[in-house]
Amino acid sequence: MAPAGTASDPLDRPHFIGIGGAGMSGVAKVLAMRGARVSGSDTKDSPIVGALREFGATVYIGHSAGNIAADTTSVVISSAIRPDNLELVTARERGIPVVHRSDALAALMDGSRPIAVAGTHGKTTTTSMLAVSLRTLGLDPSYVIGGDLDAPGSSAVHGDGEIFVAEADESDRSFHKYAPEVAIILNVELDHHANYASMDEIHESFETFVGRIRPGGALVISADHPGARELTARVTGREGLRVLTYGADEGADVRVLAIEPHGLTSEVTVRLAESLGGAELTFTVSVPGRHYALNAVAALTAGAALGVPPRELAPALASYTGVKRRLQLKGTAAGVQVIDSYAHHPTEIAADLEAIRGGAGDGRVLVVFQPHLFSRTQELGAEMGEALTLADASVVLDIYPAREDPVPGVTSAMVIDAAARRGADVTAEHDRGAVPELIAGMAKPGDLVLTMGAGDVTDLGPEILARLQSPEN
Repeated sequence: MAPAGTASDPLDRPHFIGIGGAGMSGVAKVLAMRGARVSGSDTKDSPIVGALREFGATVYIGHSAGNIAADTTSVVISSAIRPDNLELVTARERGIPVVHRSDALAALMDGSRPIAVAGTHGKTTTTSMLAVSLRTLGLDPSYVIGGDLDAPGSSAVHGDGEIFVAEADESDRSFHKYAPEVAIILNVELDHHANYASMDEIHESFETFVGRIRPGGALVISADHPGARELTARVTGREGLRVLTYGADEGADVRVLAIEPHGLTSEVTVRLAESLGGAELTFTVSVPGRHYALNAVAALTAGAALGVPPRELAPALASYTGVKRRLQLKGTAAGVQVIDSYAHHPTEIAADLEAIRGGAGDGRVLVVFQPHLFSRTQELGAEMGEALTLADASVVLDIYPAREDPVPGVTSAMVIDAAARRGADVTAEHDRGAVPELIAGMAKPGDLVLTMGAGDVTDLGPEILARLQSPEN
């Protein structure tokens, strides 16, 4: 047995710190499916952890130096792991190679035809649409997604096909590690304020990502989004790069002619440029909202860039019916639908509220919103509050800190005050446990309740449903 750090493949016996996270679990699962002996640790048990165990991974609850076996060939971390994490410190002391999640994912994509999906919003949905539709066509892609499609652990699969679809995360510049054949850029906005000081830094980072596209590969990019158009201007003309635009703009290579909502689905009509066959296609998107329809058009364009016939891919896109936390219906009780949304950036909040409004009919849209990260709230709290004016009423929780320490003076009051200034019906609630009772008192039959945010607000959906079902209601 080779000593730690000397194996020919550092991903042969990897140990993942925080293995239950959305991004980490996907990489761990694909490695396990490929025959690696995977271990890992997390702070709590979860359905995702259970799914990893079913694939043969050894998962410990809690962090301990003893979790790292003597023959461990690498320790895999994400940017969320602090330098003083006990297992990370132990790995460095023992000379075990420390591998960032993005490097592990890049290694998994070697030898395949990768599609990397980037952008400030919509990455998970677009990656999921591609994975599901390519699978429907029998192409058996590998994929790593930032959310579960259906069952826990369904965020990743090792397929026997040549295509590998993955999210490309710009938040910590880790998407610079990938070398895709096709890159999708859905939009370019200022976010991740702990890592980017300006819009120019964001554009420079995306330019670097574009520069990683393989020679002869393609960039698929929005023709409508201002930040994306600026990026297109910066990279057009690069040798060996094919640029394909999509959107409502008249000059788009895949031009959106119509998006017709039908309840919680949409019918989309596009016209392809002559270079892509010149056809006009109409297809169904099985999730509501214009932004999801545009995500589907991006997926269609990327598939075409890779050589998948658009006439086959377009109808296959209808087989995508959603991903957990992306306008996911959690249930109905007392005539009230409870839906979960991962939206945490103002653009996402507004888009999801506009989408759900179309399916609400005469009912009201009630939101339980949890701001995510102190740094994001400090920079965008006012815009979050303005976006919440699209709801009929909102309950705003305290900030979910995730990996960050508190920032003096930065609280959810920044969101609440901005919403109130715009005339919104908004309530502050510091006691998360009081929310189900509060919502049960507000909601009436026909209303839609959204639990919204990237933190643990998602756990409130079942609790709200249970309270609505109780005899007291």
